[in-house]
Amino acid sequence: MSLNSLGFAKPPADTRVVVAMSGGVDSSVVAARLKAEGYDVIGVTLQLYDHGAALAKKGACCAGQDIHDARRVAERMGFPHYVLDYENRFRESVIDEFADAYLSGATPVPCIRCNERVKFRDLLATARDLDADCMATGHYIQRKDGPHRAELHMAADPNRDQSYFLFSTTQEQLDFLRFPLGHLASKAETRALAAEYGLPVADKPDSQDICFVPNGDYASVIEKLRPGAADPGDIVDMEGNVLGRHRGVIHYTIGQRRGLGIGGLGDPLYVVRLDPDLRHVVVGPKTALATTIVPVSEVNWLGDQPFEGEIPCLVRIRSTRPPRPAILRPIDATRAEVELLDAEEGVSPGQACVFYQQGSSRVLGGGWITLRRRRPA
Repeated sequence: MSLNSLGFAKPPADTRVVVAMSGGVDSSVVAARLKAEGYDVIGVTLQLYDHGAALAKKGACCAGQDIHDARRVAERMGFPHYVLDYENRFRESVIDEFADAYLSGATPVPCIRCNERVKFRDLLATARDLDADCMATGHYIQRKDGPHRAELHMAADPNRDQSYFLFSTTQEQLDFLRFPLGHLASKAETRALAAEYGLPVADKPDSQDICFVPNGDYASVIEKLRPGAADPGDIVDMEGNVLGRHRGVIHYTIGQRRGLGIGGLGDPLYVVRLDPDLRHVVVGPKTALATTIVPVSEVNWLGDQPFEGEIPCLVRIRSTRPPRPAILRPIDATRAEVELLDAEEGVSPGQACVFYQQGSSRVLGGGWITLRRRRPA
């Protein structure tokens, strides 16, 4: 028997798929399309944080309105839909670490931790409990069958590619996951499908903010979670000379130039390091930001070759930057040093470093950037 569109040798009607529904257009289209193809679809939406604060908030996922929208899609297409309260898990696994990372001077990426610790761990386990054959999401990334096992690849549309945020997907998870939108050429195709299915979210705007950070104001969230986090301190140069005062280390990020309040000193100064223990924001010239050595930890390796020796690859050190040539040097099973062939500026602890195969769209895995060391460019 030939394989169905999800890769199983049985009719769609006998293939159960749990769809992670955020209430947005992407996951709604995935659920609607699979239902239209005859699959046994179950929609699941996660309640991740307090709706009292979320109901009036637009531009973030998993709020009260989003749960309502996901339910409306399920009703329209005629499949069951469940809401699971993951609020405590989300706080413990994502929000608390987000606050602590900022307090330590790092710049965290909570969306990756949410995928890793909530959606692709806890929700995936729930999908298995529901006897699902697989779980589908609305992420823009591709899963392809390789000669050895399932492979993770960048989305066909580089403008929508979410591979940076999904590098920690393990091989076992990848075997169970499906990403039906990854091959689409543009978001316009997704919205056209939503209109074709008559979905009430066809024209719904994309979410912009981290779901628990209203209007992108990280500092106010951290102050609420960790009182005293915004204590003021000194802005110092790289020799320790005091240049001014700041209103809390949590308000600053590596590479920041604007908003320092220390103008009139000649050449522009940038934040080159944060020292929360001393409450110092360390500034220096732009050249001080350049680095070629990036230490990474918690590595998730998806390549076919053993994780050892020197591995030429491409790496992305921020979600907004293109992959750059590098050499990956594993230290042990979960740690490595990445040498960039061309120096990068603003490499920040807490961000992800994602590995890609040269000459290919394949994601080889990635790790978390730890305290950086500079080597002259």
